[in-house]
Amino acid sequence: MPILNWLTRDEDIRTAQKVPYRLLEEVPALSAGDANAGNMLIQGDNLEALKALLPFYAGRVKCIYIDPPYNTRSAFEHYDDNLEHTQWLAMMWPRLELLRDLLSDDGSIWVSIEDREGHYLKVIMDEVFGRQNFVQGVIWNRKISPANDATFFSNDHDYIHVFARNIHSARLNKLPREERHNKHYTNPDDDPRGPWNSITFTGNKNRKERPNLYYEITNPNTGDVILPPDNLTWRYSKERTQAMLSEGLFYWGKTGASKSPRIKQFLSDAKPVIPRSVWGHEDAGHTQMAMLEQRAFGGPPFGTPKPERLIQKILCIATKPGDIVLDSFLGSGTTAAVAHKMGRRYIGIEMGEHSITHCAPRLKKVIEGEQGGISKSVEWKGGGGFRFFGLGPPVFDEEGHIRSDIRFPVLAAHVWFSETDCPWDGKGSSPFLGIHDGRAYALLYNGILGDKRPGGGNVLTRATLALIRGEIGKAQPDFAKDNPNYPLTIYGEQSRLTPATLDREQITFKQTPYDIKARA
Repeated sequence: MPILNWLTRDEDIRTAQKVPYRLLEEVPALSAGDANAGNMLIQGDNLEALKALLPFYAGRVKCIYIDPPYNTRSAFEHYDDNLEHTQWLAMMWPRLELLRDLLSDDGSIWVSIEDREGHYLKVIMDEVFGRQNFVQGVIWNRKISPANDATFFSNDHDYIHVFARNIHSARLNKLPREERHNKHYTNPDDDPRGPWNSITFTGNKNRKERPNLYYEITNPNTGDVILPPDNLTWRYSKERTQAMLSEGLFYWGKTGASKSPRIKQFLSDAKPVIPRSVWGHEDAGHTQMAMLEQRAFGGPPFGTPKPERLIQKILCIATKPGDIVLDSFLGSGTTAAVAHKMGRRYIGIEMGEHSITHCAPRLKKVIEGEQGGISKSVEWKGGGGFRFFGLGPPVFDEEGHIRSDIRFPVLAAHVWFSETDCPWDGKGSSPFLGIHDGRAYALLYNGILGDKRPGGGNVLTRATLALIRGEIGKAQPDFAKDNPNYPLTIYGEQSRLTPATLDREQITFKQTPYDIKARA
């Protein structure tokens, strides 16, 4: 597969490995509503914030939408968008890598972009996500009128690159039907089955190609015997046609004597709508609409918002209620606001002060039940909540060892993630972390067994081993019963068991802090 090369590529593709794991520290004064709603707003560098999320959300995000700086060589108030091409690629590569790791196996990522970097973005996304996982390039007509002051062309559209995490597991939805999709369904013959539309019964095959589809049918109204026109065929087999005739699924025109019958398709049987690759501003919104929506929330204007209807369409296709949506270039907060109204959980990341001046106030108004954007169409009444976080200190020091003030649940999440590549679901009330691929994992740290003495409960002894085995037996009785000699990895300050005992018990001991590394 062809790859894109640029001046600092070799260094840039290793950037994500060097980013420190940081703590996420809640700012209660900026949080709002139900703290248990599962929604997060994070202020900070999105590269470090994405790395901080990995131990908890790797493989769990169903849909990622990002609207990164377009590198248009024009400065916006809230973004320095005048990045040299190499710098732009250097910014995007590590973020795409971390976004990929957060995406669920059946999830998808949607990236808004325009011509200047769009084609380069497609090439690096082919490499990061796999060319085989490319789903579609969507064109969004974002303007309702041309830019008459343009030098050559009025730039009326953006692209949205859509990639799956795994094309074989991807789950995308069709769109719900709207009134405009049903306007061609009528009932001119008062069929009791309701409104219908029709399609031609003539097939597109030649008689010589499909002789089995070339046969006579009889108009039940006139008795006329009819053959397909112009040496073509009928659409269906003779047997299926007879069944459809008996069910009254043919329309013979206003007089009932048509020589070209049509097939009824009833509105009651109509299916959801397959998404198309070109989105007009009529159903996906436009930039003027986005500006009006953003102004309705007060505060300073934001230069490049997206309309709520655009994000609504993406989330309709990519998610279902309860799924996690992530936007690491949150901007004015549109993705989070739409996800909130649509009953999705969300994680929004924004570096600048407008996470406080734009995003948080907007989401608070959503919680209060504001009626802008898509609110009326989804019957939004208010409710829910979000927790606001900032980026705290690194979990690991410069030598890759854990900081002394790190709490047990934080370290447990990192230990579990470094061993299994999966996020951790524990509560931090037991040294037993979980079982993965037939191996159990435990952590002795920070007095988890209630012994706060130096070298006490953080040391692997016969007594602490018995306690760990007991916790595993309580939490996973079937596993312990069916696997009496199960392998066990234990992290602790030191081990007082002999190597022969560890080997006999199938225990792998790893010493903290030295054996806990900041996973790349």
